[in-house]
Amino acid sequence: MSDELPVEPVERLFDFVLKSRGLLVGRDTLRRNKGRLHFVLITTDIADSSREEVLKDFMHYPVVQHFTAADFERLFKIKGAKAVGFVKSGLAQSIYAELKPHRINQPMHPSKPSESTTPSAS
Repeated sequence: MSDELPVEPVERLFDFVLKSRGLLVGRDTLRRNKGRLHFVLITTDIADSSREEVLKDFMHYPVVQHFTAADFERLFKIKGAKAVGFVKSGLAQSIYAELKPHRINQPMHPSKPSESTTPSAS
């Protein structure tokens, strides 16, 4: 017998996201709600140009690429969406932790100017 616990897929948490209204659907909705956004999930069958647009528009957020549009329809009960976002919450943090291996970008954080580049008052 194995001492390992069976690993449950991240999909088990998606019903809770729907019930808590923690899912943002579509790129326009994501753009309007950047302040509430924890991470973006895009499908594996998204067009390359759309993928690049999402990466550019959401460079300051983690972008994860996993599942297909058909999976989105089955898991989230949304038709035709290729990009969804998760509202900041503990639930979103848990989902992101499980999907992190599928992240396709390194979120950019605005850097503070270093002291050597600021003009000195002499």
